[in-house]
Amino acid sequence: MVYAIVRAGGRQEKVSVGDFVTLNRVPGGAGSTIQLPALLLVDGDKVTSAAADLAKVTVTAEILNDLRGPKIVIQKFKNKTGYKKRQGHRQELTKIKITGIK
Repeated sequence: MVYAIVRAGGRQEKVSVGDFVTLNRVPGGAGSTIQLPALLLVDGDKVTSAAADLAKVTVTAEILNDLRGPKIVIQKFKNKTGYKKRQGHRQELTKIKITGIK
């Protein structure tokens, strides 16, 4: 089984060919391809973590669509002062499909 740990959207994700991953928004439209930097590569019993060897590894992915995450409500309140604040946030996300690890 071949899989890789990649840096994606400020996080690290474990991916293999055919996986679907949701990341923070990346530039590019649906159907375009992106390359993700590999931090670790596991090919059966062989584990590659040296930076020189990982520079040769390419993890390619296809952008499927852009979407938005669930709404998060931020509320601040201070008792007896009349201070109330309410704010909402929805994170911009991109769904990708891993197409190759070479």
